[in-house]
Amino acid sequence: MQITPIPCLTDNYAYIINDKNSGAVGVVDPSEAKPIISFLSKNKLKLNYILNTHHHFDHIGGNIELKKLYNAEVLGFINDKHRIPGIDILLKDNEKWVFGNSQVKILHIPGHTLGHICFFFEREKIAFTGDTLFSLGCGRIFEGDHNQMLKSINRIKKLPKDTMIYCGHEYTYKNAEFCMKYDGDNVNLKSKFERIKKLRSSNSPTVPSSLEDELKSNIFLRCDQNDLKIKLNMENEDDFKVFRKVRDLKDSF
Repeated sequence: MQITPIPCLTDNYAYIINDKNSGAVGVVDPSEAKPIISFLSKNKLKLNYILNTHHHFDHIGGNIELKKLYNAEVLGFINDKHRIPGIDILLKDNEKWVFGNSQVKILHIPGHTLGHICFFFEREKIAFTGDTLFSLGCGRIFEGDHNQMLKSINRIKKLPKDTMIYCGHEYTYKNAEFCMKYDGDNVNLKSKFERIKKLRSSNSPTVPSSLEDELKSNIFLRCDQNDLKIKLNMENEDDFKVFRKVRDLKDSF
């Protein structure tokens, strides 16, 4: 399984998934068609599937052009069937979908949008989390609420720790600055920030990131940890209140 991040727009990533054993080729969240077509042409690949995590334009903008050119099938959450252009395959929570030789579990993870899903490749331990979970961050809450977002993040936290997280944007440096402001003595975070600086100085992607790494460094995944609660002067507060506080702080960062 070969996964290639394709930079799109200003800070989006689409991902080309190439299952070399079966020949299946997919793209996750193509915000625009041109860079996808360029990569596929250069590598002599034909696109079979377009996987959408949610309906925002910067994740589905290339759907129609790519579908017409390659006769690819578009996948998305069933309740977003009227909001995802060209949708063919309607997915439900906990459904298993087959990509080539891979079993893909669909996780409904609302909060950023009501119809947001994650594609979890079970054997490969790969998760495409869209705009719900970023490296060192989480998505803004647009259609859902804080409770939904926290439940969605907690669901991702239960995946195997060696799962690799492929998110929708190159937000990591800015996210790291925020985490450092409120969790700056976190040794794992400090180490990760140094790696991020080196990657971005050479314009290299900071994704994917392992779930284990995120659990240690991502402030949004640490809202249940007592050391963080103490730093935020929220000792003995429940996890939800801490998460809501951190999300609100990020919104104004």
